[in-house]
Amino acid sequence: MVTTDLMTKARSGDGSAFRELTEPYRRELQVHCYRMLGSFQDAEDALQDALLAAWQGLEGFEGRASIRTWLYRIATNRCLNALRSTKRRQAKEWDAPALQPPEPSRLGEIVWLEPYPDVLLDGAHDPEARYEQREAISLAFVTALQVLPARQRAVLILREVLGYRASEVADMLDSSVESVNSALKRARTGLQRDLPPKDSAPAPDSPAEQALVEKFVRAYQASDVEALVALLTEDVRVSMPPVPLEYHGREAVAGFYAAVIRPDRRYDLVATRANGQPAFGTYLRTPADGIRHGTGLLVLTLFGDQVSAVTRFDNSALPWFGLPRSLP
Repeated sequence: MVTTDLMTKARSGDGSAFRELTEPYRRELQVHCYRMLGSFQDAEDALQDALLAAWQGLEGFEGRASIRTWLYRIATNRCLNALRSTKRRQAKEWDAPALQPPEPSRLGEIVWLEPYPDVLLDGAHDPEARYEQREAISLAFVTALQVLPARQRAVLILREVLGYRASEVADMLDSSVESVNSALKRARTGLQRDLPPKDSAPAPDSPAEQALVEKFVRAYQASDVEALVALLTEDVRVSMPPVPLEYHGREAVAGFYAAVIRPDRRYDLVATRANGQPAFGTYLRTPADGIRHGTGLLVLTLFGDQVSAVTRFDNSALPWFGLPRSLP
């Protein structure tokens, strides 16, 4: 009755009723758009576009599905429209001329990847979903999704992350159940190829995670490359979107850190969390003016008692985590 009353008011032009009707789903819709697009900023743009389309299209809501499902239909198709556009964040050149990194192991393709703040994650999780909430927001999972063709990506997220039935997804995408099942089969194959082995990371905020993170922070802040490298797995990866440089394997990563972490460039790390993983704002100490300038955001992927990946994002991400651009 409450929903029906709100819908009646919203259809009559009551913006407050529309916001009350859609607000319970706003956060999860943003996460959905993020999985689809891999970019925090693009996800927010797609969400705003979807909510505007829902507001303008209320007369078209027939009540055959729930409000939630109707909003997911709109948001998914807005994301598919965005993916058809060529307007994605472009790769950037290495932006620290005083430091010369070694030749990378490869050039990354997913340069538009951005982190997602844990404080914005909705704790709700559909019991029909195949993937656990933590796994389904991890950087590795989101990155692997970006490699899939857009329609396969949408089907896999709707079916196996959100738990929608094939018939519901077919209706959302104006497709057939057979087409949805075929796309899901291909998406599973592609995801298994590009997704690293399922992690065995310690539980968030557990003593094991805290102990490993503290070792990483001590080594990084002390510019102790040897201690830092000792914490890494043999197949560790370092990436830094939108800069496409990637370093794979402990030896390559050791060479990279030896070139860019120096005793005359000390950093302070401020803890936060991104994508269900430990993360840190990095602040370069500058004795000349006493100001510590934010240089980026590090996100750690943990495997057992080691670090299996370090992803560095530029300092434009700091405000999303409530971190300042500089510290006294």
